[in-house]
Amino acid sequence: MPLNFPFTAIVSQAEMKLAITLCTIDPLIGGVLIFGDRGTGKSTTIRSLAALLPSMKSIAGCQYHCNPESKNLCTECEAKIAQGIKLKVENIAVPVVDLPLGATEDRVVGALDIEKALTQGIKSFEPGLLAKANRGYLYIDEVNLLEDHLVDLLIDVAASGENIIEREGLSIRHPARFVLIGSGNPEEGELRPQMLDRFGLSTEVRTPSDFKERVEIIKRRDEFEKNPELFIAKWSKAEEEFKKKILKSQKLLDKVEVDDSLLEVATKLCAHLGTDGLRGELTLLRGVRALAAFEGKKKANLDHLKKIAPLALGHRLRRNPLDDSSSGARIDRAMQEFFATK
Repeated sequence: MPLNFPFTAIVSQAEMKLAITLCTIDPLIGGVLIFGDRGTGKSTTIRSLAALLPSMKSIAGCQYHCNPESKNLCTECEAKIAQGIKLKVENIAVPVVDLPLGATEDRVVGALDIEKALTQGIKSFEPGLLAKANRGYLYIDEVNLLEDHLVDLLIDVAASGENIIEREGLSIRHPARFVLIGSGNPEEGELRPQMLDRFGLSTEVRTPSDFKERVEIIKRRDEFEKNPELFIAKWSKAEEEFKKKILKSQKLLDKVEVDDSLLEVATKLCAHLGTDGLRGELTLLRGVRALAAFEGKKKANLDHLKKIAPLALGHRLRRNPLDDSSSGARIDRAMQEFFATK
């Protein structure tokens, strides 16, 4: 198992770390899209996520990690229940799965197990990356370079929460609910609007301009590469404390109140920005609730909304051919105009 750089040891990039943390507290937020300069810690930050995730309950032996408390089970678990087999429960680590750019469709959705078919004459299904990522996180580096047919596939599965495969006489259905996390460099191409809309939060990262921060980043990275085990042990206490904070936030989440007056402001803000659909408002609701829980508060307020709005709405702005400024600059300007009238 590869050793990942500790999340709490990452210097700067507060907005990116906050977006990932909020999606850890409430996966229903819908994932994170991180665009920015090369070498700014995008992949490092995402891969460090695995150490922060608490374990989850799963049906023992299920290759799709079916939730024993859910009615939405895979065909194999449903067949066992129909036969009267008592399903055992186990605790497993939340999966964080990489989707390589060169992955084939069969690798992503699953395929016929050729070895069993040839050696035993048995039609058996070999689960793909979507099965491995169920109830976890699916990470796509350079997501804007992903092939169109895989983008279409991910959009369909993300919308339905199920993966249905018809292969060589096999008919398989299994739950495929995952938090989508993507990273990329906008200079290498844009993301299709349909895929862009599937991400709950987005953030733009830049190379730190503070020289002290840059020196600290270099020192920590060098220290990690020289002795990863020692560096991870050095940050283990901070990692454990942060993990406990996330667990505490998850327990508090459902108790956080969001007044109708705050929802009204969120709705008017989305209308002012001209966002399409209602995903913006839903993401704002879930985002302010998660942020309040992370801060240990039982009621969300306007400050939470102002902090979440750039993350939740920046990638939902309509394109303006007469304005070539970044989405971050556009939303900052629009928010200043909106809240100046309040």
